[in-house]
Amino acid sequence: MPNGRFMADVAYLLLLGATLGAVLVLGAFAAPVVFNTPMLERFDEGVIMAEIFRRFTYWLYVAVAAVVLYEGYQFKIFKRDMISVLAALSLLGTALLFNTVYTPRILQMQQEGIVATQSEIFANIHTASELDFKLLATALLVLFVRRYYVITHPKR
Repeated sequence: MPNGRFMADVAYLLLLGATLGAVLVLGAFAAPVVFNTPMLERFDEGVIMAEIFRRFTYWLYVAVAAVVLYEGYQFKIFKRDMISVLAALSLLGTALLFNTVYTPRILQMQQEGIVATQSEIFANIHTASELDFKLLATALLVLFVRRYYVITHPKR
């Protein structure tokens, strides 16, 4: 029967994998489909996608909390791994930027109307949020792969 440590490791890897999967699905599948719908105007497509991302921020907060708890515990018990720490910090930064800066600002500009979403400021925020989302995916991938390696290849 698996012990609690094993179950925590598996749950953590599942959470990282599910979050990475969600980021990839949102970026690679949902966004292109929503933004290429011939029946909608660009503004309406943006409103739909922004609502999808707004709802995703709740999941991302849970993932960030789990990463902080798990990686913080690993650090506390001296199972420190520099790559995991750096990836976790990157994930923390990119996720919180996405959740607390980019998504709320984009939603606010959408509420201001179509003119606000056609501004250069909106375009810059949107481009930055896309880059942030790619960095988030990279941090998740690195953390997942590194944690899997550390868990499956314990030091003797």
